[in-house]
Amino acid sequence: MAKTILVACGTGIATSTMVAVTLAEALKERGIVVDTRQCLAAEISSQLNGVDLIVSTTPVPGDLGVPVIQTLAFLTGIGKEEVLQEIVSHLQ
Repeated sequence: MAKTILVACGTGIATSTMVAVTLAEALKERGIVVDTRQCLAAEISSQLNGVDLIVSTTPVPGDLGVPVIQTLAFLTGIGKEEVLQEIVSHLQ
């Protein structure tokens, strides 16, 4: 069964789309199938239904009841492998 990752950024358009695509491809290479959804960081609280993990490029509200990884690694490439490993550990 696929895990669901909510990808959030400041506008919910370009950055989150790029992160979602890059993330899905990288996880597929590791044998993990995910469904990604995108939203504005301000919309996270209303988008949590069925979400297993949140990946955000911007700060998000406190305790959401779902693991949150805030990172720019998918935009910069810096630390990308470490973040991917952290994501994999949350999804397993």
